[in-house]
Amino acid sequence: MSALALIDRPVNTDRLRGFVTAFADLLAATRDEQAILDSGRALLAGLIATDDWLPEEFTRPDPDRYQQYLLHCDSRERFSIVSFVWGPGQSTPIHDHSVWGLIGVLRGVEKAERFRRLPSGELVSDGEEYLHAGDVDAVSPRIGDIHRVTNGLTDRPSISIHVYGANIGAVERATYAPDGTAKTFISGYANSVIPNLWDRSRNA
Repeated sequence: MSALALIDRPVNTDRLRGFVTAFADLLAATRDEQAILDSGRALLAGLIATDDWLPEEFTRPDPDRYQQYLLHCDSRERFSIVSFVWGPGQSTPIHDHSVWGLIGVLRGVEKAERFRRLPSGELVSDGEEYLHAGDVDAVSPRIGDIHRVTNGLTDRPSISIHVYGANIGAVERATYAPDGTAKTFISGYANSVIPNLWDRSRNA
């Protein structure tokens, strides 16, 4: 699909609003991490199964680095939803999250390389996988939280939708050198406005 077609087509914000509501209901029903990851994975898979809801301004790559756009943050900061936009070949450093997270690929391909820490503190690769549109992955300190993500495409952007168990742009996290040396960071967000999910007057 051409970029022009993506810009011109209607955006179905009802779909994202429904996802936000369903995820808030899930967190109201349980605080068990595994239950959240299991049920949340199904919710996220349902959201990314149809590519008609993400406003164009939250799909724009940057020539210098990947972009992290905030789409929604729960009022109590129990969860946040972001779109990651990767230009061709762009990659994160090795990093952690410090909270649970779900990653669903909306467009393109992502390569996720996981790392584990040796007793010496050094990090070694624990394998990699390619996630295609519709695939959902999970991270957390409990199941494995250190990875590096790369756009699996060299000729066009990829976009993934992430859900985290906090306001992820305000969480102090760490990047890592291969020897395990950590450097703290707070990611922030690339945008200063978020989608207006709540103007339902257009449907009235």
